Amino acid sequence: MKIYTKTGDKGLTSLIGGTRVPKSSLRIECYGTVDELNSYIGLVRDQDVNASRRDLLKEIQDRLFTMGASLASDPEKSKMKIPDLHEEDILLLEREMDSMNENLPELRVFILPGGHASVSYAHVARCVCRRAERLVIALREDSFVADLVPMYLNRLSDYLFVLSRQMAHDLGAEEVTWKPRLS
Repeated sequence: MKIYTKTGDKGLTSLIGGTRVPKSSLRIECYGTVDELNSYIGLVRDQDVNASRRDLLKEIQDRLFTMGASLASDPEKSKMKIPDLHEEDILLLEREMDSMNENLPELRVFILPGGHASVSYAHVARCVCRRAERLVIALREDSFVADLVPMYLNRLSDYLFVLSRQMAHDLGAEEVTWKPRLS
């Protein structure tokens, strides 16, 4: 199978279902951002500090690929069976956050990204996740988006924040706190 098809050379691409749309369309921006997020999750997964979480992070990547397939489908024309998210996917993230929070100091201040390169990768992933969520919500204003897609992204960004704190804790890295200048 050739990777290059030349069908996108004029700035159009096909959704699942065959509809041709500009590569600049919001739907393409949504699943492109989810793909970007998936790449950052891979980077987070590859950090040594996450050795015990690799299977979970791979599961998250699988769910993001599922989400990408959903977003890449033409809701009007695709007859293809697309995998979908389940409420259990969201509950898994919630359970993992609850488990990590049991071992972390109570959060009383705002945390700035940083303290260790591995922790910063998790913060970058969190920011890309928030962007994906904003784009999906904008797409939902005019087109069908499965309800669990923005919910999963919302919960995933929370998970990535808690994960960044857990990673800092595991690495013995200082959490960088925001100290507002009030004068």
